[in-house]
Amino acid sequence: MMGAKGQRRRPSCCRCCWAVGMLLLFLGENVFAQLRYSVPEETQVGSAVGNVAKDLGLDVNTLRARKFRIVSGPNYSLFRLNENNGVLYVGKPIDREELCDGTALCLINLKIVVESPLEIHYVGVEITDINDHSPTFPENEQRLEIAEHTPPGTRFQIDAARDPDVGSLSVRVYKLSSNNVFDVEIRDSEEEKIPVLVLKKPLDREQKAEHRLVLSALDGGSPSKSGSLNLTVIVLDTNDNRPVFSKDTYNVAISENAPIGTIVIRINATDLDEGSNSDIEYSFGKMQNKKVHNTFELDRITGEIRIKGNVDFEESEIYRLNLQASDKGQPPGKAESRVVIKVKDVNDNQPDIDVTSLSNLIPEDSKPGTVISLISVRDRDSGLNGKVICKILGDVPFDLTPSIEENMYSLVTKGRLDRELVSHYDITITATDCGQPPLSTVKKLSVQVSDVNDNRPIFSQNPYNLYLVENNVAGASILSVSASDNDLNENAAILYHIARGDGLQGDMTSFLNVNSETGQISALKSFDYETLKTFQFQVVATDSGTPSLSSNVTVNVFILDQNDNTPVILFPLSSNGSAEGVVEIPRNMEARKLVTKVRAYDADIGYNGWLLFSLQEVSDHSLFGLDRYTGQIRTLRSFTETDEAEHKLVILVKDNGNVSLSATASVTVKLVEPKEAFAASDVKSSATDDEDSNVTFYLMLTLGSVSVLFIISIIVLIAMQCSKSTDYTSKYLQETNYDGTLCHSIQYRSGDKRYMLVGPRMSIGSTIVPGSHANTLVLPDRRKTSDEVSLEIFI
Repeated sequence: MMGAKGQRRRPSCCRCCWAVGMLLLFLGENVFAQLRYSVPEETQVGSAVGNVAKDLGLDVNTLRARKFRIVSGPNYSLFRLNENNGVLYVGKPIDREELCDGTALCLINLKIVVESPLEIHYVGVEITDINDHSPTFPENEQRLEIAEHTPPGTRFQIDAARDPDVGSLSVRVYKLSSNNVFDVEIRDSEEEKIPVLVLKKPLDREQKAEHRLVLSALDGGSPSKSGSLNLTVIVLDTNDNRPVFSKDTYNVAISENAPIGTIVIRINATDLDEGSNSDIEYSFGKMQNKKVHNTFELDRITGEIRIKGNVDFEESEIYRLNLQASDKGQPPGKAESRVVIKVKDVNDNQPDIDVTSLSNLIPEDSKPGTVISLISVRDRDSGLNGKVICKILGDVPFDLTPSIEENMYSLVTKGRLDRELVSHYDITITATDCGQPPLSTVKKLSVQVSDVNDNRPIFSQNPYNLYLVENNVAGASILSVSASDNDLNENAAILYHIARGDGLQGDMTSFLNVNSETGQISALKSFDYETLKTFQFQVVATDSGTPSLSSNVTVNVFILDQNDNTPVILFPLSSNGSAEGVVEIPRNMEARKLVTKVRAYDADIGYNGWLLFSLQEVSDHSLFGLDRYTGQIRTLRSFTETDEAEHKLVILVKDNGNVSLSATASVTVKLVEPKEAFAASDVKSSATDDEDSNVTFYLMLTLGSVSVLFIISIIVLIAMQCSKSTDYTSKYLQETNYDGTLCHSIQYRSGDKRYMLVGPRMSIGSTIVPGSHANTLVLPDRRKTSDEVSLEIFI
């Protein structure tokens, strides 16, 4: 690439400019490093600056996947990164004088980021100066008027040459063309070297009125470049006193943003001449830059310097004004002086917050210290006015972590996140400087918390209690379970299934089905309360996250009874299975005595199984009464000779269901003489026992026990029997009720004999009909001395 003066630069020179330093720091999970490269200005576009990946020890093969890139910043477009090999190369033409005019160090700071894991690297590229400019004077020619009586050694300041290059490449030497009257000296100032023309010998206008000289300025390049100025010295006649400033250099300080019209300083120069030769006018030097003319104005008569434009510390911290005082003599006398104006910083700039967001979506299971954004803060003020304190407002689980560079921060998580509690955060970052009064800037960031599967499904109730009426329709829905999941999307999509168990639970769950999406449970069979009264099973709810989470709930099923069983008549019961029976009773039975008892059974429970008895048909309502609740049939009055010998009773047995079910039994009551009644009762009782033995195993055991007891009783009673009475005028003893033993007995008297009926207890509600003489023993009543009393035992 060719420089401003046509000098060609080879781009390969950057290859020798490698990293001069590297610093590694570990901040949490992120590795920060700093590299420093240097590259000459005007290096050819595409030339390599350095292999950043190699110098940082990064795997070249992963650069593209890890998004190896330069984060936006000032002048970051001057360079590019190759994601394939990690080489940093020049992306645009670089002009150091344009970037850093007058600055000794020209450094471009780059932020380089790689992800997975996140690493932030700071790379500094120093733009080195090349000798691409030649010194130039403000004008090609300059005229000096010097009085002829000017003494040797007098010095005349010449307008200095300017070279945009810095350091050793700027103006270093002035040379004057060969002559024997004048010489050149160099006066060093803070920014430049000023040529001073020195008079070596007295001037004689009559000998030579004009001297033509050439002043050359050379820079320190190799080879050096130069610029020239044509000097014309006019020898004037006597005005032998020049103005003299009160100071060679004036120093003054002003605050930035001072109002326009403010007097900065009043300079003063004096001239010992009189008249017009002592009248002084002030002016700016010819070398004064444009910025000074735009900011300050000089009163030519009074020497007052006033502010006429905006004074901004951030644009310029110091102004150097070259001033000249000229009298009105012929030739005019001149003097030079300098005013150095230092600008005091005022806290007039708010901090600026720059946010580089890596992602505005962060998973809720992110660990504390996860980097979300890169924050850079800048304040154009200086000192305390430019010192910035950055912090986060509010109680949020985020924090600012300082970086290795000043005013650089990483926005990181400082606690656990829970999307179900807070799914969105508006983070407010404030940057406040330390000026008086302090200025601050507010920046708001929006962070969305993404969902992870960290919540199990929760059932709306636990356990579920299902009360199901028996005889349900097979395949119909019986219950709907519902679970909710606080997660989102597929993490909250719930599927249901029934946990299959062992034993009874496993058997029952095979008859159940659940809709995997709705939780609707249906029974594949109809349940019978009389077979199964209760069971339980478990429903499992599983979400669709990865990995999936699940929970279960217990469903307790209670089968409710329905009136679906008709009452079953247990007694009377004939041999052919019909509910019919014949009962024989003595005609002399008294009122309110038990005739028999209708026994019935209903498989239902509660009101459905509560049986009520009623007389549906009866030949004579005045003779017999039926207990509504027990089914006992009793005599209402004593029998008369006119009463018929046979009475038929039809008993209706019904339950108490909403729609009651019923059964009927028919009992025929025959009135017989007392002995015939007892014999018939005995035969009937035996027949009833046989029928009951087929119904229950326990009654069989009872019959065997009573038979053994009967044999023992006969042996004992035979030994005690003495006589029999033929008088059968009888009077029945009062009935003996059941006491819960395995057998029962009924005693009655007949003349001088006492009878005892011994028989097996059937079941609760069974009835022994007195009047049968089968299995009867007549025993003497030892309570009498003269008459024999017999005791007959009937079984």
